[in-house]
Amino acid sequence: MASGKADLHMHSVYSDGRLTPRELVDKSSKAGFQAMSITDHDTVGAIEEAIDYGQSKGIYVIPGLEISAEIDDMEIHILGYFIDYKSENLLEHLSSFRKSRLVRSGMIVDKLNEMGSKITIGNVMSQAGEETAIGRPHIAMALNEEGFVGSYNEAFYKYIGDGKPAYIRKPNTSAKDAIDLISASGGLSFVAHPGRFVSDDVFARLISYGLDGIEIVHPSHKKEGMANLQRTAELNFLLTSGGSDYHGGSRNDHKNFGSYYVTIDQINNMKRRLTY
Repeated sequence: MASGKADLHMHSVYSDGRLTPRELVDKSSKAGFQAMSITDHDTVGAIEEAIDYGQSKGIYVIPGLEISAEIDDMEIHILGYFIDYKSENLLEHLSSFRKSRLVRSGMIVDKLNEMGSKITIGNVMSQAGEETAIGRPHIAMALNEEGFVGSYNEAFYKYIGDGKPAYIRKPNTSAKDAIDLISASGGLSFVAHPGRFVSDDVFARLISYGLDGIEIVHPSHKKEGMANLQRTAELNFLLTSGGSDYHGGSRNDHKNFGSYYVTIDQINNMKRRLTY
């Protein structure tokens, strides 16, 4: 690919985003991107449609996903790029992850019912589409629709955010298993938006597990933080990635799209790593 820019972190209606794969491709085209990746949580449902439509729009779509994982009792997210999204092993694991998400959502709904909300797991699922990875954003939308809260954000800071009364911890796979799963599907693994939460020791362990890269560019990262992460990548011969982490809808993060991106050169580096 020639020079240009790409957003390698966005979410569709298949997880907790509000746009369809085609709408994200259109949005990427309007932003002037030559490449993109839809990195939905625990599902690859959006990829085939995005690839097919992207070809008609001149957008190179990299198969991607985002997996919630744990290391030292801390949740981190692992991005996978260039995965074989039709791998039976990958699909089987992702289906299991989504089932765990649904069970957790049901437990959160039960807690909310005890607090006076009348929503059901059916209400929550109606906020999502087929094959969608159900999560707290869908619960927040259901609560807002019910009128139990005045806004999407209120649902989090009053009830379902970390440590709040209806919070239930998400059952995550281990970081090593997430990295192994991505590698087994032919992909490259990147730790997502590590910010200041991932220590040098955790980085060292992730690298020992086979981590391929670090997400440098992200709305939650300040310039100094990005510079530090860049140094960590260079010292450990890691690849770099980035994007807007765009969701749309109630997240109100529209200004991020088009402002956070990486270069085509970085994508070419990834492709070269895959040929080693």
